[in-house]
Amino acid sequence: MKVGILGANGRMGRVLIDAAYQHAQVGLGFASVRAGSSFEGLDAGELAGINKQYIKVAPLTADLANHADVLIDFTLPEALQTNLDYAVQHQKPIVIGTTGLNESQLLLIDNAAKHIPIVFAANYSVGVNLMLNLVKTTAKIMGNSADIEILEAHHRFKKDAPSGTAMAIGHSIADAIGRDLQKVAVYGREGDTGERDSQTIGFATVRAGDIVGEHTALFATLGERIEITHKASSRLTFANGALAAALWLEQGQEGLYSMQDVLGLN
Repeated sequence: MKVGILGANGRMGRVLIDAAYQHAQVGLGFASVRAGSSFEGLDAGELAGINKQYIKVAPLTADLANHADVLIDFTLPEALQTNLDYAVQHQKPIVIGTTGLNESQLLLIDNAAKHIPIVFAANYSVGVNLMLNLVKTTAKIMGNSADIEILEAHHRFKKDAPSGTAMAIGHSIADAIGRDLQKVAVYGREGDTGERDSQTIGFATVRAGDIVGEHTALFATLGERIEITHKASSRLTFANGALAAALWLEQGQEGLYSMQDVLGLN
């Protein structure tokens, strides 16, 4: 199966090229960048720091669609509409890992999924998706008696906070105990905040160095606490998960799916 990687010059774009090169069932169909990019014309392998792939990095044009079975988009929110329009126009399934999307951008994904198969997830790590199931189970048992906090850390270059994964963890917990995350989330504390509201779900964010991604869901009562933690040490974890999603999606029906669907956890 051939994948078309959108935003190939990004951190995840380069890792996806490397992951496709290493994968037994997936090959690189094309690697695109925005028109006028200084990376245009570079060999995709050289861009990713691996062996030459003899595929030149190029702007997204109609003829590139013939070289890929599935598209993978880990670009920026502002590129989402263009990438979705391209996928729908050329009837290509797409795997989306872009985070920091607003409500109108999420609606774009919903609308596109009426025409093509889409996998959209905040995190493509197998471990993180298992974590989402574990926090649901814990929340159902302890959620109404424990204080719930979500801690996350990422590299200094990450632009959105809290991370999409932290928000996915928060939604999983809130859904399990019947709370509206928009109403109970607390995104940082400062000064005289008073006693903690037992209904709140707190978020704490760290941005430092080259941390790939760390997430902890903490459930604390007055006598004990449970901490469920996932730590990623390489972006290849996410890239390999995205390729697994692409393989799963290749022959799929139109609709919106999650990594939980890919892994059979739903």
